[in-house]
Amino acid sequence: MFAQTDPGVRPGPAGGGAPFATLTPNEREFFDDGLADFIEAEGVGDGLGPRFNLDNCGGCHSQPAFGGTSPAVNPGVAIATAFGARNTLPSFMTPNGPFREARFKRLPNGAPDGGVHALFVITGRSDETGSASGCNIVQENFAAQQAANNVVFRIATPVFGMGLLEEITDNTILVNLAANSGGKAQLGISGRVNRNGNDGRISRFGWKAQNQTPLVFSGEAYNVEMGITNEMFQVERDETNECQFATLPNDVTNVDGATPLETISAVEKFAFFMRFLAPPTPSTTTPGGNASLAEGRNAFVNIGCGQCHTPVLRTGNATVVSLRNRDANLFSDLALHNMGPGLADDISQGVAAGDEFRTAPLWGVGQRIFFLHDGRTTDLLTAITAHASNGNGTYGPSEANAVITRFNNLSPTAKQNLLNFLRSL
Repeated sequence: MFAQTDPGVRPGPAGGGAPFATLTPNEREFFDDGLADFIEAEGVGDGLGPRFNLDNCGGCHSQPAFGGTSPAVNPGVAIATAFGARNTLPSFMTPNGPFREARFKRLPNGAPDGGVHALFVITGRSDETGSASGCNIVQENFAAQQAANNVVFRIATPVFGMGLLEEITDNTILVNLAANSGGKAQLGISGRVNRNGNDGRISRFGWKAQNQTPLVFSGEAYNVEMGITNEMFQVERDETNECQFATLPNDVTNVDGATPLETISAVEKFAFFMRFLAPPTPSTTTPGGNASLAEGRNAFVNIGCGQCHTPVLRTGNATVVSLRNRDANLFSDLALHNMGPGLADDISQGVAAGDEFRTAPLWGVGQRIFFLHDGRTTDLLTAITAHASNGNGTYGPSEANAVITRFNNLSPTAKQNLLNFLRSL
């Protein structure tokens, strides 16, 4: 459709995965210990499963460094049959495709589902931590669910800079969302926030801004992705007696620990890792040179991309000095927007409807391989144009339609500059 091309994954240093350089020595110890837990593989004796997606967090968050997103080589292919497990690889899990989490739209009775359905089971597995002998549960029938158009996918969101996002105040988010209301209305952009159902605070993590803090994000990931119960989620998702090989909850605070690091749970260590993980460092050059970078940024702002992908939000008076009163160059308003039927996944989370998604932060996009919530494309240009879709009987038009029309009307050079700019982030 266009003569322009995505420059592709930016070569060179990862630009991410490092802690804030200003952490105190103790904070750095918590980061390092958290990173170790982030990449540590769990086994049957640790409580893995009975149903799980992967045996560690780092596998899905490793591009371009730990904390990132789905890598080029899908870690799910090897884990399906590792240690004698008898899983069949679902058709949507390919060696060079993204690692996809599967959700079902509806329950068998037709009521809304929306939950994560684990890809694999521990049946047949025997690893260095224990054996799943006696466990004979079987995988979900993903082929049947796909045939019924009942499966949607998510890929991992990067966790770079999560500590900064956590410290952006609700008021800052709301003021930014209300800013330039006239210009946004002219473009058909509105947006709203997702909120915690109890205290009403704005939630901001996950594809639909469904989680409020890195700690909640961590506890849920341990439970949902690895089947590791913890003090936040203590009940097994599959309580088949013959498939329980660790006490509950699996991951706990060690009240007899001699030091703080020996005391806190892996879930808490994981949260500290994410909180102290610095944001990605952008490149100062692009394939088209510095002039292309500057012109691309101008085009990004002028056509209205920045109305949702807010370049900078500022943190508040955080306890951690490295997070206090800092600019977060996230390129997101952390709000929900209607994306139309083209991107709708029919899953509701909190107030987020089936076609609403949080504005994805763009920092680090220069080194991402897979794009959009389901990883459907590796081409940045395709991802941009997929933001536009007209309404149907279920969903209204995408809020991005007018901006994408402006993008399509840019000159070939301006389009290429914008792509080059994004790949510099």
